[in-house]
Amino acid sequence: MLLQDKKLVITGVLTDDSIAWHAARIAQEQGAEIVVTGFGRGLRLTERVAQRLPAPCDVLELDINDPAHVEGLTADLESRWGAVDGALHAIAYAPGDALGGNFLDTPAESAQTAFTTSAFSYKTLAVALLPLLREAGGGALVAMDFDNTQAWPAYDWMGVAKSALQSVTRYLARDLGKHNIRVNAVSAGPLGTVAAKSIPGFERFDEVWAERSPLVWDTSDPDPVARMVCVLLSDWAPMTTGEVVHVDGGFHAIAAGIGAPAPEDG
Repeated sequence: MLLQDKKLVITGVLTDDSIAWHAARIAQEQGAEIVVTGFGRGLRLTERVAQRLPAPCDVLELDINDPAHVEGLTADLESRWGAVDGALHAIAYAPGDALGGNFLDTPAESAQTAFTTSAFSYKTLAVALLPLLREAGGGALVAMDFDNTQAWPAYDWMGVAKSALQSVTRYLARDLGKHNIRVNAVSAGPLGTVAAKSIPGFERFDEVWAERSPLVWDTSDPDPVARMVCVLLSDWAPMTTGEVVHVDGGFHAIAAGIGAPAPEDG
């Protein structure tokens, strides 16, 4: 199996329609032992959906911006396993005034919150797990991304944070490669998760994907994205690091709608 005997940390599990939950499911089906994380008001939801996995697993509380929680995660994993083979970073948040067309009016504090929680936190998680990854002889980190090489309606400072996340991925790959740790990101097409539905105007993403994606994109199916996450967490991508892998039906590669006329010469 793809992840036989791997010990993995899956963050961001909130509901069973999330990418993180499906990544956890597939990881277990492929032989991994996992723990998942949640925190705050969502912790009970995480505990509930963890029971719906093929093998119910433990839920650790983790507010990635709380140093005590981060230290607690490291301590728990050290006593539980002694080593960790990989982790999925599926953590993102932007205050309401940083989304929905408020780009010019967003206060610096809200932009900073988006950056710290959605991008800097990848570094926070990597540093917390580094001793355990080294103990395993190396491993893999994967972050959930949404391609922001173009500006999107309503995405605003979360889009800026996602651009930062891609850069953090590259710098982590630079600094962790000497420890045999691969660091990548998966850029997913739009999916109807709880997080996505909180973005004002999300339905517009669905319309645009229908126009431009060469493969038919299903916003209700996280499975293709979760599969790629598990591939990158496995030993089947031993020389892939610093990469942003698109799982978006090919949308990112197409400049105009499928079947649109070519531009005229001259």
